[in-house]
Amino acid sequence: MRQRDGQTRATTMGEVARAAGVSQSTVSRVVNGNPRVDADVRRKVERHIRRLGYVPNMAARTLVTRRSDSVGVVIPEPASRIFGDPFFAQVLRGISGALNARRQRLVLLIAETEEQERGLAPYLMAGHVDGIIMYSLHGDDRLPDVLRRRGIPVVVGGLPPHGAHVSFVDTDNAGGATTGVAHLLELGRRVIATIAGPQDMTAGVDRLEGYRDALRVAGLEADEALVAYGEFTRESGVRAMSELLARRPDIDGVFVASDLMASGALEVLRASGRRVPQDVALVGFDDSPIALMTEPTLTSVRQSPEIMGRELVELLFGRIEARDPVIRRVMLATELVIRRSSGGQPSINA
Repeated sequence: MRQRDGQTRATTMGEVARAAGVSQSTVSRVVNGNPRVDADVRRKVERHIRRLGYVPNMAARTLVTRRSDSVGVVIPEPASRIFGDPFFAQVLRGISGALNARRQRLVLLIAETEEQERGLAPYLMAGHVDGIIMYSLHGDDRLPDVLRRRGIPVVVGGLPPHGAHVSFVDTDNAGGATTGVAHLLELGRRVIATIAGPQDMTAGVDRLEGYRDALRVAGLEADEALVAYGEFTRESGVRAMSELLARRPDIDGVFVASDLMASGALEVLRASGRRVPQDVALVGFDDSPIALMTEPTLTSVRQSPEIMGRELVELLFGRIEARDPVIRRVMLATELVIRRSSGGQPSINA
């Protein structure tokens, strides 16, 4: 900002150009992040931008570039779950870091109901953001395909809803679950229950299928009395574990589809007098910070939400910048991290 006649006024691009000894077009290219600017020139211009306090006119810039330099992140979940589950924080950290590296802004949009999500559509279609990342989708969510048909770049975390032709990044949920249950089988457990995730989410469906696959390979019949369902919350883990023990008190192993639910299950097991892992071995999914906070520490299937966030940004900008029309599918691997709750040999650095 500059002083003139006792009043404060905005510094202009021309003043920055004169101070730096370059053209206004060069300053414009620096402000707009154009890579075709010599590194020394860029640093000099940026130094004078800071010294003079120049603030770009974003409205004018948007008219020229047709870009808002903002990305919308849509999460159709209650705010209490988003801010209470480490998974969301880790995905957002990955997205935010990747966007910051590109000098882009993150616009977080939370939709707690279907009606709220439908209400986001006009905003997302009005040019306020250059592209959209959606994750933690439920059921047959139509918004990703609605946006795609309108020509708006959109990518999804997790498998997209049936019929949605959009690029996505997902975790090998079925394979991770199979590995977790196979670990319990290798330890000699034979009455293995599961607390599955919500069945209107692909992660919940796939982790349940992985549990059943592991039993099938071991020649064991899947007993529906050994299956209870939760919502990826601690409270639902408490409820589901209580249901399982009431139906099958002879359970000697449990695979739980999230660490939050596993922490609730662990509380119920201990309250019922079951020793973990001596009486009941327990395996979670996520390898979130919660896994190190439980007593005993939790064996868990590690996924990579922060990497998922970064990959989602890369996919999205492939569509924004390269106008890549190909549907891209990125599948992230999982890893079993063994700790005390299963009684197996602990993983190194677990």
